[in-house]
Amino acid sequence: MLSSLLLRILDPVADDITRTLLTEDYANNPYVLVTAAQKLTMKALIETTMRAETGKVLGLPYGSNINLSPWEKILLNPRQLFELPTESLKDINMNVTIGKNAKKPLNLDIPIMVTGMSYGGSLSLKMKMAIAKGTAMAGTSTNTGESAVSQEVRKSAKYLIGQYNRGGLMTSDEMLSQLDAIEVQLGQGAWGGAVESTKYSDKIDEHLRGVWNLKEGEDSTIYSRMPQPPVNSTQDIIKLVNKLKQDYDVPIGIKIAGTDFIENELTVISNTNADFIVIDGSEGGTAVAPPTLADNVGLPTLHTLSRTITWLEKHNLKDKFDVIVAGGLATPGHFLKALALGANAVYIGSTAVFAVVQAQSTKVTPESPPTQLALHDGKYADKLDVDLGANHLKNFLNSCVEEMKLALQATGKRHVNELTKEDLVTVDKDVAEFLQIRYAGTAR
Repeated sequence: MLSSLLLRILDPVADDITRTLLTEDYANNPYVLVTAAQKLTMKALIETTMRAETGKVLGLPYGSNINLSPWEKILLNPRQLFELPTESLKDINMNVTIGKNAKKPLNLDIPIMVTGMSYGGSLSLKMKMAIAKGTAMAGTSTNTGESAVSQEVRKSAKYLIGQYNRGGLMTSDEMLSQLDAIEVQLGQGAWGGAVESTKYSDKIDEHLRGVWNLKEGEDSTIYSRMPQPPVNSTQDIIKLVNKLKQDYDVPIGIKIAGTDFIENELTVISNTNADFIVIDGSEGGTAVAPPTLADNVGLPTLHTLSRTITWLEKHNLKDKFDVIVAGGLATPGHFLKALALGANAVYIGSTAVFAVVQAQSTKVTPESPPTQLALHDGKYADKLDVDLGANHLKNFLNSCVEEMKLALQATGKRHVNELTKEDLVTVDKDVAEFLQIRYAGTAR
């Protein structure tokens, strides 16, 4: 009876809409919005109205929806007869070492790490604690992002990498001495490199103000250049990295965004005593970034990785620098292919956040998006169950590792670091050429 009543109410409305769509000229026809969206794209249309409303820079969560890395065109090569698959999954080792030449290398159980997502600038304290606990249970690392060390996260994490960042929030010996590795953050894929961003004082609560060592009413700015010590030249960057290497026994790394000038950037890095390089492709995520930077600036992850490894090998530097790749990597297949191309480990970000939130998203949907559970400014950040989220992240990482082991067994490997380009093939000639891997259309 109720459904019949609803149909009677909706019928004249539907009739009127249908009549308008089928009879009115475009100037008075709501379908013109569809044609506008097809011409401009729905994203551009929505962004146009947002810009018209505020007149301010837009913030795009999760990074760009544009993915230019053709991971799906690359396949792994199994062995069956001429070489046999690995006899047992128990024979397969997944551990990796970052900073093998450091006095205190970072030894991880798995090659999947959680990337820099900052407490305050990006995620809530509860989300950071959940990620720290989840990575600890899986035997891998988490990262402070462009923030400082909070004791809650330090106590929850087994391995904590800290970003010596462009906001000057991680420069004291008190903080740096608590870290298992130090990552000098000189660029970010989702931001198209290194640009300014400010978190204003009205968004900084008392706890965050204490962690960031700010006065009440003081803003916090991430600058385009490192403020402490001031970096005004390439030589200043080299001096900064080498000073950190001299002062601390843990691995020292440099993080940069993917760029077509990648070889020039690597030339600078090669003059440092860094232990590892983090390359962040344009598909990388972030809590918020201007769409112009996320969509139009930088180099895709796959191209950045390939050119980085090629340059390091050409200059006999692959053994000096470990490489961690980041930017849009989400599946065990992505991870395996990146490792086969030469990465020592992979960073994940948005995927880790979604794993933590998992079914807890029902606490806020459909009224609000799941991001409101995760972000520092999220309306429902206090509703996140830390221990439940940590367990879900652990499960996600364990699931990925077990599937990766199956692929490694099929390819006849006993250790994840045995993967090479010889284990890859592609169905695309252009991909085969720029990655220097086999094209599937020709016989060996």
